[in-house]
Amino acid sequence: MTIIDILKSDYGRFPQNQTYDIYAPDVYFKDPLNEFRGIKRYQQMIGFMTHWFREINMELFSITQEDEIIHTRWCLHWTTPLPWQPRVSIPGRSELRLNGDNLIVSHVDYWDCSPWDVIKQHFR
Repeated sequence: MTIIDILKSDYGRFPQNQTYDIYAPDVYFKDPLNEFRGIKRYQQMIGFMTHWFREINMELFSITQEDEIIHTRWCLHWTTPLPWQPRVSIPGRSELRLNGDNLIVSHVDYWDCSPWDVIKQHFR
């Protein structure tokens, strides 16, 4: 199975049963709210999401690879457990950089909306 196949499967069942061994131990992760190094921190971030949010779904629109860089386009959805149960959506893209061992050493997410826009979705 190629890394593209693994990523397609991971996106399809996100956040459950992710394949963490495709990441380097000191993977760099960045999105508009977080920036850190290490696979353990990445696992903790996903654990946080599964603990606090419901009905999480990652819709994958495209995935392409150019040499050592993988590009994905997606939309992340979840239900926030507030009394009115708002459904939140974050459209965006990721840039994943591979090392010589075909492990992901950098995972940078870019959102097509601001963090403020995400907060406002809770109150519309």
